[in-house]
Amino acid sequence: MSDPFQIGRRLQEQKDQHLYRQRRILETAQSHRVRCNGQDLINFCSNDYLGLANHPRVIKAAQRAAQQFGVGSGASHLVVGHSALHEQLEERLADWVQRPRALLFSTGYMANVGVVSALLQRGDTVIQDKLNHASLLDGATQSRATLLRYQHNSVDHLQQRLASAKGRCLVATDAVFSMDGDVAPIEHIAQSCLRHSAWLMLDDAHGLGVLGQGRGVLQEYNLGLQQVPVYMATLGKALGTFGAFVAGDHDLIEFLIQFARPYIYTTAIPPAIAAATLESVQLLQQEPWRVEQLHSRIAYFRQRASQAGLSLMPSTTAIQPLMVGASDRALRMSELLRDQGLLVGAIRPPTVPANTARLRVTLCAEHSELQIERLVDALAQAQKDQKSWH
Repeated sequence: MSDPFQIGRRLQEQKDQHLYRQRRILETAQSHRVRCNGQDLINFCSNDYLGLANHPRVIKAAQRAAQQFGVGSGASHLVVGHSALHEQLEERLADWVQRPRALLFSTGYMANVGVVSALLQRGDTVIQDKLNHASLLDGATQSRATLLRYQHNSVDHLQQRLASAKGRCLVATDAVFSMDGDVAPIEHIAQSCLRHSAWLMLDDAHGLGVLGQGRGVLQEYNLGLQQVPVYMATLGKALGTFGAFVAGDHDLIEFLIQFARPYIYTTAIPPAIAAATLESVQLLQQEPWRVEQLHSRIAYFRQRASQAGLSLMPSTTAIQPLMVGASDRALRMSELLRDQGLLVGAIRPPTVPANTARLRVTLCAEHSELQIERLVDALAQAQKDQKSWH
């Protein structure tokens, strides 16, 4: 068969450059301990930061809802797929992040693409951090607005971009950067946006449930609607379920219902997932110790890593990357860790810039200090060993 798209050659190039990706087969529920590809592992690469993905109450809530509402939602929200549970969840999430309204999306990717492509059009400007998630960048492409990018977390460079912006302007940034774990200087960014009459959109996928006593960066930094008109967060990380939402004022949500194509033309998430998420939010409110314990584990990991001489990136969130550089070395270190029963992902380009491959350690509230000590010892040994590799 002819290969006009050069699929075979391009796949081989991925392998030659140590960028080829392979799926792991998970044989247990998501947790801090998993069985993967037939091996029992301590899981340090999950975004289930609070251990809610397999919580008995969350499971039971989904089961009860499935009995009443069935499994599939059956249609998009605007046809006949918007159940009473979806409505309850939108109201609960809006209250949780202290915004007038919230709108559910099937995924975080679709939420970001939907918002950016709906708000902007040709002649407008969207300004984004260099390290933003791909979904924000893809939304900019689909909007046909002019895309300007500023140096990572550089407010000075952002201000230069704002001064040159044409038409309506949206500034979009990750709140917590998914591959670095650092937090954007949101307060300063918000001030710059206000001075230039630009709207700020935050992607808080990795902040909700982790920062602000679980309520995310809006609570952490006391940010109001005027400072952050558009807020997006996902449900499949710290909340342990699936989907995403956008929160804002009444007019923004009504506008997205009318014009956000990924919302209009997609089947709604299953009602059982909405019920499970309602239970997750309830657990967050009733058990604040989960967030406190997560931050205790983060502090303990950084303390032990510093003592072991590990050069961690500057992060105070659940994402704790160890920079390696070369993709082949990151892969080999990840394999060494797996041989010791530790699951840590090797993140390589194009997910991160060239020559910045890393081990992305993610911590959860359920990790014990003993497990963290075991991880730090293994990381220190792997880092020492890799210096002798050719």
